[in-house]
Amino acid sequence: MLALTVFAIGCGDKSGSSASGRNASSGNPVDAPGDYLKGAVKAQRDATMTLDTNALTKAIDQFNIEKGRNPKDLDELVKERYIPKVPTPPFGTKIAYDPASGRVDIVSAR
Repeated sequence: MLALTVFAIGCGDKSGSSASGRNASSGNPVDAPGDYLKGAVKAQRDATMTLDTNALTKAIDQFNIEKGRNPKDLDELVKERYIPKVPTPPFGTKIAYDPASGRVDIVSAR
């Protein structure tokens, strides 16, 4: 039974890419815990970025409705008590805010 399992694992696709074209996993069972943790960290980072941008967008929209304009910067949202503080973006990223459009994104800090 063990030999059959090893054979089945060994006969898998060796291309190293997923259907979307990204190398999501090494495909090696020994690397599975590391691949899992890497994926979990990425998922948490993506979720944090989504929540932060959604919260900021909601606060900007509320500010715009009440004041008739977009805030000059994100600190104005804190000063006017629309948010308690500007969220800290995940490591290696920064918050980009365009006051003309009211659009907020989290982008690479590089």
